[in-house]
Amino acid sequence: MEGTDPVNKKLAAAVSGGAVLVLALSACTSNSGGTDDKLGSWAKQVCDAVQPQARKIAGASAAIQKQTSDNSTPEQVQKTDSQAFQAMSDAYKAIGAAVDTAGAPDVDNGATKQKNAVKELNGISAAYTDLKKQVDGLDTKDQGKFADGLKGIATQLDKLSKNGSDALKQLEEGDVGKAMAQQQSCKSASPSASTPAASG
Repeated sequence: MEGTDPVNKKLAAAVSGGAVLVLALSACTSNSGGTDDKLGSWAKQVCDAVQPQARKIAGASAAIQKQTSDNSTPEQVQKTDSQAFQAMSDAYKAIGAAVDTAGAPDVDNGATKQKNAVKELNGISAAYTDLKKQVDGLDTKDQGKFADGLKGIATQLDKLSKNGSDALKQLEEGDVGKAMAQQQSCKSASPSASTPAASG
């Protein structure tokens, strides 16, 4: 089983990089300055929708990472990765829908920024669907081929995690970021939150 292990570690690292994408939505650094009510309610709507999806993405990422610490068979790795990619695809799609439903934030070029972010989130969702298909199609009977296939998927994931969130970053600039930083649900979705979020 030695063959897939280093590759699977690479995959896990790439996946956790991808999970950071959505957490960019909630990792707003500026807490200062008041925001108007309209922007505040927009931020609350988006943050409340993002929180459960961020948890789903973190859970999928953790499942893949757990596989790397177990001495898993190619079949187990394939099943876990496939389910994780599906969960991530669903989560990004749901976040895209939430940003779409919230409408344009009340800032300059808000409509353009919102539209670009929705398009980007849907694109990320489609990319994870594609990765799921690739994982499902891997040959688990041949250790070497399976490892090579995983390597290719890890490379694509790495790329996805590096250049996937420009429109999201633009959406969160300035006042939007400040408004989101004030939302409890965005704070608790961020990776630095060590206390478990209250259920509700």
